Amino acid sequence: MEAIMAALDWFNGIVWGPPMMVVLVGTGLYITVRIAGTQFTKLGYSIKLFFAGWRGKEKGEATKGDITPFQSLTVAITGTVGNGNIAGVATAIAMGGPGAVFWMWITALVGMGTKFAEASLAVRSRVVDADGTILGGPFMTIERLVGPKWKWLAILFALFGAVCAFGIGNAVQTNSMALVLNEYYGIPFIATGITLAILIGLVVVGGIKRIGRVAEYLAPWMCVVYVIGAIIVLLINITAIPAAIGEIFKYAFTPRAGIGAFAGATVMMAMRYGVARGIFSNEAGLGTGGISHSPTRIPVPGRQGSLGFFEVFLDTIIVCTMTALVILTTGALKTGYTSTALTASGFSTVLGGGGIAVVAMGSLLFGYSTLLAWYYYGSQCGRYLFGKKVSPGAVKKFKLGYGVVWIIFAFMGGIWKVDFVWLLTDTLNGAMAIPSLISLIILGGLVGKMARDYFVEGKEEYTPEVHIKDLIK
Repeated sequence: MEAIMAALDWFNGIVWGPPMMVVLVGTGLYITVRIAGTQFTKLGYSIKLFFAGWRGKEKGEATKGDITPFQSLTVAITGTVGNGNIAGVATAIAMGGPGAVFWMWITALVGMGTKFAEASLAVRSRVVDADGTILGGPFMTIERLVGPKWKWLAILFALFGAVCAFGIGNAVQTNSMALVLNEYYGIPFIATGITLAILIGLVVVGGIKRIGRVAEYLAPWMCVVYVIGAIIVLLINITAIPAAIGEIFKYAFTPRAGIGAFAGATVMMAMRYGVARGIFSNEAGLGTGGISHSPTRIPVPGRQGSLGFFEVFLDTIIVCTMTALVILTTGALKTGYTSTALTASGFSTVLGGGGIAVVAMGSLLFGYSTLLAWYYYGSQCGRYLFGKKVSPGAVKKFKLGYGVVWIIFAFMGGIWKVDFVWLLTDTLNGAMAIPSLISLIILGGLVGKMARDYFVEGKEEYTPEVHIKDLIK
């Protein structure tokens, strides 16, 4: 087992190493150029769409689809706004210093363009499955838009996604939640595992429509509660905010000396941890955003892609920044804590036990929502691998079987030690990005055209309905 762990750790260093970080950010920069920086000039429009959806006032002609555009967005948000916003940010600052936050911002700014590309391409390439639901994501984008000769790349993405979902989107999430409840409130691990299995089962058996309804209510409010808690802490420490922001910019380009129990951090460490944790948090470039955005009932690629702007903006520019400023303004970095404990320390400095409750509740809600979103990601990847020549009944049986196994893993994750599972699926999660990024680079011209057609020419071209059986030759 030690040899396997060492091999996985080595491969993980490649998948999440500096070269891959350069490719991820470079692809985002390339897409940003192709769409002429639309994620910046049309961010206001994206925010307007979000609040229109929250108020139930989305405009557009509803056609074939499983969930509303707003629900598609909230499913994506529940997948990205997770424990990476609490534990991931804290780890990035602890290991890379305050400067890591600056590189998280850079990753998010170009990642907004990447997410536009993923969402719009997924809507354009989606198909109607045998059971009448939508099947879409990077696998369909590669097969239908890049070309049938690249189907092996689509299969590779789907394989990585179907397998790693059980780890990084399931077992490690329930394990993290069980640890939080046990550490702060003494709740037994098995009790958490059973409870989560039941709560997850009540939602996933209803498929994407039920997931969409739950995400529609859960995603906005879980972010609001966490951000309000952070705002209270920052208002109490408002005089320390300018210095904290100054540290973020200063240590992005100069080495940081040791603080508390932490060793110093180089500029390369700040860049590496900032980019890696930023991508881990908002998932721009990994391809998962395309899966969640594809089942919209208003299949206009440019419109759904613009909602992708807001997804990354909310995740990294707002929530991650709030976490970072809480840690830096409260002096929590000097405690020597890391991960969730570091964030909890920052909140508790001002809010006491209430601060710990905010972090614990945030960890639980973020983790639970991530479980729901990743079930959909994994089942869609598995469904693609299942093939086209299947009956509606077979599709439903597959999804039910996948859901049952998902619930079992959720329970086991609450009582397992998941170091190996985390390492394996973290590696596969990074490997998912390779097929997705290749397709984005190849289709950069098409992405640019879709952005011009929608934002410049004002064309709202609806994706024509294509059934999966039509792709069988």
